[in-house]
Amino acid sequence: MAPTVEKTVRTSAGLASELRLSVMRLRRRLAAERHPDNDLSLTAMAVLGSLHRNGDLTIGELATLEMVQPPSMTRTVTCLEESGYVVRRAHETDGRQVVVSLTATGRSTLAADRRSRDAWLARRLAELTPSERAVLREAAPILERLSTT
Repeated sequence: MAPTVEKTVRTSAGLASELRLSVMRLRRRLAAERHPDNDLSLTAMAVLGSLHRNGDLTIGELATLEMVQPPSMTRTVTCLEESGYVVRRAHETDGRQVVVSLTATGRSTLAADRRSRDAWLARRLAELTPSERAVLREAAPILERLSTT
């Protein structure tokens, strides 16, 4: 017998609620597992991560990737630049834009922070059964797709 529309909606809503709560708790826990020497905001770390993944980017491209307004991104990049995590240079073909690049300090800070968080998560994953890890392996790309659409 096929489920009723009401039951499907309730089930989808229930799954949405469970996922929201679990993902938010995991995010908070991962934020707490940051490298102890890192005092950058999560927003600043996200910018470093975007530059690491995508290479040099304009302020507008960073703002789009991080889903913030360009003036907010300009403030974040300015703080990162003043602390030596990124550098700015003129765009090669558009004099109105600047391109942002990671510095060695930015790369090493990002790497240390990721190692710290990954180590915590790897320890937690090791506590799971092989079948639970297999489920998460299959779910990871789905969660990524949900987060980018």
